[in-house]
Amino acid sequence: MTSASHGTPAFTVGFLLFPNFAMLSFSSVIEPLRIANRLSGQALYRWELASLDDQVVEASNGIVFTPTMSLDDWRRLDAVILVAGTGTNLIADDRLFKWLREVGRSRRLLGSTSTGSILLARAGVLRHKRCTIHWEDQANLQEEHPDLIVTNELFEIAGNTLTCSGGTAGLDMMLSLVERQQGGALAKHIADQCIHPNIRSAHDKQRMSLEERLGIHNPALSSAIQAMQSHIEDPINCEIIAEMVGISHRQMQRLFKDKLGLSPAGYYLKMRLEHGDNLLRKTSLDILNIATATGFSSTSHFSKCYRKQYGVSPRERRKARPDLACTPQRL
Repeated sequence: MTSASHGTPAFTVGFLLFPNFAMLSFSSVIEPLRIANRLSGQALYRWELASLDDQVVEASNGIVFTPTMSLDDWRRLDAVILVAGTGTNLIADDRLFKWLREVGRSRRLLGSTSTGSILLARAGVLRHKRCTIHWEDQANLQEEHPDLIVTNELFEIAGNTLTCSGGTAGLDMMLSLVERQQGGALAKHIADQCIHPNIRSAHDKQRMSLEERLGIHNPALSSAIQAMQSHIEDPINCEIIAEMVGISHRQMQRLFKDKLGLSPAGYYLKMRLEHGDNLLRKTSLDILNIATATGFSSTSHFSKCYRKQYGVSPRERRKARPDLACTPQRL
């Protein structure tokens, strides 16, 4: 597969794979290209695989991939997409960041799926641009890079940069790219082949609604939880939250206990600690800043509450393997 018909060179995409990358994210961005070629009867797209050290890369499911090109040959690519997964927050490679800046300056398409956005941000190529990332990492990315415009979109295409929230959202991002380059008819045909009858726009939501996730159907309870989510860094009194949603504090106590098995204060604390745990595992922020970002007045108070919920101290958690989650204890 070397070129498209009529003498038009194939658009060549290099996928830079990082250890523990998510297979679903990778499949979602590479398969639309293969299907485009098959359906069109032309070699519209080519692809290459690369790794930082030119060695094999193991996905998070244990499948091993062999690079097909060296990063030194990047100038023959039309686009570079970073495919990452767990542990990306531990990568601090100045050579990689310098290379990404060079690719970005060349005006080639430069993108990422899932946590690859962290590396683009650290390289400085996303500065002052709209970008997205998996919902679990949005707050972490914004905390570490306050100069970024981190959105909740499925994907973002800003100039020559593309970022994707991961999972099946990569399919929608690549369908958008195919539509721009080859037209809407082919993009729709690819979606049909993927049993993907509704091509999602960038603005579609990443997650189920709060009600769907928690299995609750009470507007006051949903509003109370949303208020808590909006005030992680600056917690507000639960009595004030009850006033905001139009119920008494006693009613709110009963709702939380009946539907979620916790008091409002207990649920709120659990939510803040979960955010702190995410920051510990996925950013390089120090514990003082994490305590502040989760609404605690001191590291000692944060550490005490964290240990009670997770059974280890924040420092012990940070030293643990990034892919091993602590088991929360009931508050």
